[in-house]
Amino acid sequence: MTMTLTQQAITILMVVLGTLITRSLPFIVFPAGKPTPKYIQYLGKVLPSAVFGLLVVYCLRNTDIIGGSHGLPEFISIVFIIFLHLWKRNMLLSIAGGTICYMLLVQFVF
Repeated sequence: MTMTLTQQAITILMVVLGTLITRSLPFIVFPAGKPTPKYIQYLGKVLPSAVFGLLVVYCLRNTDIIGGSHGLPEFISIVFIIFLHLWKRNMLLSIAGGTICYMLLVQFVF
């Protein structure tokens, strides 16, 4: 099924509108001269850790500790992530390093 030119134009317009609204809404709701509400400051502090915790649960949900490698690549990668994060204190580096460690373990060791 293909879209007509009108449908394509409407789809592009809706995507552009959605992007503009989501990009400009925070500046409209929270102007520069007004203090940021306490609950928004609270969310700014707790959401990064909550998202990281959710990522850990999501990544480990299908780990089979009974069969195969018994979850050793996952455990080794988690230890590596903890070490890397305590050493460099950089979340992006920790996530990338852990992913690379896991992929190397799965491809070449287990």
